[in-house]
Amino acid sequence: MVKVQAREKAVFNWSGGKDSALCLHKVLAEGHYTMESLLTTVNAHYQRISMHGVRVELLEQQALSIGIPLRKVSMPEMPDMQQYESAMQQTLQGLKKENVTASIFGDIFLEDLRQYREEQLSSIGMKGIFPLWKVPTGQLIQQFIWNGFKAVIVCVNEKYLDRSFAGRELDNNFITDLPKGVDPCGENGEYHSFVYDGPLFNTPIEFTKGEVVYRRYQPTEGSQSSDCFTNNNDPFGHGFWYCDLIPADQGT
Repeated sequence: MVKVQAREKAVFNWSGGKDSALCLHKVLAEGHYTMESLLTTVNAHYQRISMHGVRVELLEQQALSIGIPLRKVSMPEMPDMQQYESAMQQTLQGLKKENVTASIFGDIFLEDLRQYREEQLSSIGMKGIFPLWKVPTGQLIQQFIWNGFKAVIVCVNEKYLDRSFAGRELDNNFITDLPKGVDPCGENGEYHSFVYDGPLFNTPIEFTKGEVVYRRYQPTEGSQSSDCFTNNNDPFGHGFWYCDLIPADQGT
């Protein structure tokens, strides 16, 4: 009788965007892990995904359509590193007690960010898994499109892209129109996306596009964001264009 080895339990760090979707699709297809939950940091003040600006209702619909439980980590409006690390450590320590030993990320090539994640996980006896690491981003974005994923651009950094890119579909036309020097996957924080359909989902996520708004952030000492290793070194702050997505049941 062949003994089947139990799969390792893992938590998946889910942003709702393209890298997360492509990475989760790969991990589930390979079947090496039992996915305990999707883990997402949420701005508690606005009830939106941190940095991406997507409403929590749409995040919850993604998890429901994928069929994996969602764990939300609430953050203050502008958390500093101590607040961020405290909230994450508390969440991960709870997961470890449930025999979760691995934390999976869709990071691609930011060395400092990977080192930071691995150090934080190692301090509580967990490990980081990076399935997309060092895969060329031009190749990854084409895989995303070829696999039939659908996404809309929800946030663009004004340092790299103008207002017209916010709200666009993430397709070959979008990639072709990116200015020279902008990473096709936005790995340097150039843009963020919301995935609403594709092979991960049992049903598409329905929404309508709302207004495009501008927000400028003045970083404070020790401030933290999902782009803390790429953007917060700007002493004068930086601005973003956000395209609001309105859940279908809230549309007018």
